[in-house]
Amino acid sequence: MTRTLALPRRHALAWFASIAALPWAARAATLDGPLTIVVPYAPGGSSDRAGRLVGERLQARLGVNVIVENRTGAGGRIAAQQLKRASADQNIVMVGNPATMVIAPVVFKDAGYDGEKDFQPLAQVSQYEFGVAVGAGVPARDLSQLIAWLKAHPDQNNFGVPATGSLPHFFALMLGDAVKLSPQIVGYRGSGPLANDLIGGQLPVAVDTLDTLYPLHAAGKIRVLAASGAMRAAFAQDVPTFREAGFGLTATGWNAFFAAASMPAAKAQAIAAAIRDVMHDDALRKGFAATLMTPVAAAQAETEAMLKAYRAQWLPVVEKSGFKP
Repeated sequence: MTRTLALPRRHALAWFASIAALPWAARAATLDGPLTIVVPYAPGGSSDRAGRLVGERLQARLGVNVIVENRTGAGGRIAAQQLKRASADQNIVMVGNPATMVIAPVVFKDAGYDGEKDFQPLAQVSQYEFGVAVGAGVPARDLSQLIAWLKAHPDQNNFGVPATGSLPHFFALMLGDAVKLSPQIVGYRGSGPLANDLIGGQLPVAVDTLDTLYPLHAAGKIRVLAASGAMRAAFAQDVPTFREAGFGLTATGWNAFFAAASMPAAKAQAIAAAIRDVMHDDALRKGFAATLMTPVAAAQAETEAMLKAYRAQWLPVVEKSGFKP
């Protein structure tokens, strides 16, 4: 699915002003044609929403048409393989997440790309958290009560996740280590079936992204006992963090923009700076928050540092699990 976002006439003056405000090197590297934003997943998910929200603002910032293109397949690996092959003169970037850019190159024997060598990180634009939830049949009202209940009922020590090999899967293992449990991971085909079994009582515990779990919590269908952010999420102020619950566990996922390693550094830097700048826009940040995404405005160097720390935290967990697709 391809959608072209045309630059409205009323934004023309704003664009000239924004270009004038750029440093000289960034102005020199402005694009000479349309920019394609590749989303590795179907329309509607968080990566797609992030790509379209940012793309709309980038048109005015860069002064070119922005095309958002959904290239689906193989859990995002097809899009990453195609981005890797992009030539230096192509104006193509991709919205990447940990599953595609960090996990897949490790767990697949041949993912078709190297997550570090084949791409240039440009700018992180959002982050999300994980939550642990229970159904109505589990008496626990906080994380300590859940741990005690699971130790008293070892046959119930089953943690459902939306997919095996997903970030919630590895976070569930990370959580198990933190609370001194060895949960049996039950993989589902998506968050919907997982939620249905949790609500229906077929599953005692679920681990998924907080934005997925929280609407069911707010509706009284499940209880989210803790979330993995450093502080309480703006949209879930009634859910304590794991740290508040007494466990030193913090973990997040993210969406970030990447370019192929072949893209000239000046062009990559200009696009990265433009993304960072538009992420300061109040309307854009509200658009992220409206869909329960936490917006992030990060420079290229900050994004690179985040990725380095992220790999240091998660890759040992993935490797220890021995998971292979």
